[in-house]
This record gives sequence, structure tokens and C-alpha cells, in this order.
Amino acid sequence: MSNLTEKKVSSKKIFTGRLINLFLDKVELPNGNFSTREWVDHPGAVCIVPILPSGEIGLIKQYRYGPRQEFIEIPAGKLDKEELPENCANRELTEEIGYKAKKLTLLTKIHPAIGFSNEVMWLFLGEQLVKTKRKLDHDEFLDLAPTSLEKAYDLILTGNITDVKTIIGIFWLHRELYKKR
Repeated sequence: MSNLTEKKVSSKKIFTGRLINLFLDKVELPNGNFSTREWVDHPGAVCIVPILPSGEIGLIKQYRYGPRQEFIEIPAGKLDKEELPENCANRELTEEIGYKAKKLTLLTKIHPAIGFSNEVMWLFLGEQLVKTKRKLDHDEFLDLAPTSLEKAYDLILTGNITDVKTIIGIFWLHRELYKKR
């Protein structure tokens, strides 16, 4: 088996932001040659497929500045320093849709942008939701869009949901529900 590991020779932080940091590293390649790698340091995030009391998925609609368009997504948010993913999941549910989950189940862990970032996302299923007061961040604007699993699945297949964490969450839920039948 070959060794594909790249060894960091040097690293320079070229941008410090509120959410992310950007680095330019010099690496030694497996063949002994050298190259550079630009990568984003990210604190990690959680995403939740919340099952509302109605049985629908608590999807949200939100404008995303990078691609300059509205997206249909599952609730998600970044981890605060030393915050446990489970605590972050319930904080984000409260902030974004006004619910808290009595039952959180870790479905999987994903790396959404391995080509340029170390970000890890923990994907949870949120069940037995209890109504709370919604607490959006001061610069956060979104709408709750309760959607049946079948409709959400169709929105993926027709290209109306393109957000990767949402696609993975809905596919995972779809598989889990149909596996039990």
C-alpha cells in the first residue's frame, strides 16, 4: 500500500476572519517534490433534520451570500469554542426554527469541502420537538418551510434542493424510514 500523506513544511496564516482562517502551506509530496496548499480552518458545525410535531421536516429558506441565491436547507450552524455538537444542535434549532429536540440522534459526520477546508459537520436527527421562542441572530433572516419527506426528496431529485448537507440529511432519513418498513 502506498503512502499518500503530504507533510507540512511551513504554514502562513494569510487571513483571519470572525468565522474562518485561511492558510497557505508548503508541503512535501509523497514523491519528495514540494507544492503549496491553500486551506480554510473552520471550527466545525452541526446540521439537524428536525421532525416537526406535524411529522414534516423543518426545512428553512435562506439567502446565501456566496452563491447569491436563496436555498432550501435543514437548520445548521457553527460550533462555538468547546461546544459539544449536541448542545449546538439544540441551540441552532431554537435559534432558527423555535424548537428544541427531546431526542437527538447522531446520523453521521461529514466533511463538506475536503478540497480546501478542515470543516467537519455532525448530522443529527431531531425528534420529539418542543416549542420554544425563536432567537435568530441579528444578521440572520430565514423562513421556516415545513415539508413532507416525500416532497423534500422530490425537491432534491428535481434540483430544487442543492445544498449538500440537506441532501445527505434527507437521503439518510429516507433510507432510515424505508429500512424499517
